[in-house]
Amino acid sequence: MAKWILVECFSGPPGKVIAFGAAPKSFVPLSNILRNPLSLADAEAALAQACRTRALVARVSDDGRRTVRAEPLLITPERAHAVRLWIGPVSEPLPAPEPVGAWYFNLTTNRSVRSVDLLDLYGVAPEEREAELAIAGAFTRLVTNRDESEALAKIVNSAPGTEHQAVWTVRRDDEALRAGHFACRIILEVDAAGRREVLFRGVTQDIGAATAVPAAPPPMILEYRLLEASTAPGEYRAIVNLRSLQLIRWIGPPMPGIAWADLPGQPPPQIHPDDMAAAQEMSRELARHRTEGTVRLRRTDGGWQPVRVRAALMALDQHTTAGLATVTAVE
Repeated sequence: MAKWILVECFSGPPGKVIAFGAAPKSFVPLSNILRNPLSLADAEAALAQACRTRALVARVSDDGRRTVRAEPLLITPERAHAVRLWIGPVSEPLPAPEPVGAWYFNLTTNRSVRSVDLLDLYGVAPEEREAELAIAGAFTRLVTNRDESEALAKIVNSAPGTEHQAVWTVRRDDEALRAGHFACRIILEVDAAGRREVLFRGVTQDIGAATAVPAAPPPMILEYRLLEASTAPGEYRAIVNLRSLQLIRWIGPPMPGIAWADLPGQPPPQIHPDDMAAAQEMSRELARHRTEGTVRLRRTDGGWQPVRVRAALMALDQHTTAGLATVTAVE
């Protein structure tokens, strides 16, 4: 039986295969999957059309023997992130595809944008379906694997052309644990106004129950268990980009009342302007030693919350560091 083939088009035109059915593929050529020259030619033509028009392509091959179907995965009507492809005998029924959704991180603005398909995959309730939020919000339902430091280093470095693939556990909003296959690439793009932005474009595919996929991590990896066990009541831990002073992700629950998620109706995340110099000095001092200080963070009600920050340097890889911040409210 033929399987659905997931082909990325993060850089514009159709690129490499990132999944064959529920099996992740490491950016391999389509010719590695489709060996028949006629099937390959049909598939490439359908992929190019689906990526160009951002519309469904469904046709029968010229010889009448094969059905070809190409479904673009969109966030906005202007851009496809990937194409879900099926090609098989005309007599073979179309199988149900694995759920998959598109997303991107705008690394320039610190925003995460999600497709409706991705919100369906996460089981997000209709009243909570904000398409955009801070990048840190994208990690709240993800149980990351041993490659997390590598992934965070790529976010910090934001180098165009960088790719990443992983299987992480997705905790759906109904508490079901699913194995999520992620594939993504960092792209430098110019928007309609001529602004240069760095985007991390990707897709997430549900490849089965987390307990049935050996590559999926357990609900909490040991390092986070140790960190949470050592966190005192009233303390909150976060990983911070030392270049931008932006939150990358919380470790454990987020600090309540702080505007960090960048949701509609809330103020944007912000350090008080009068405290930025002190925060930047703390960031510089981390190169030599642990540091501590008090800054004010924007609250969800628009006010300012003084917090005591204890920070340590955190190595993400051999060349990239972040800040591990322990934050406590100052009354």
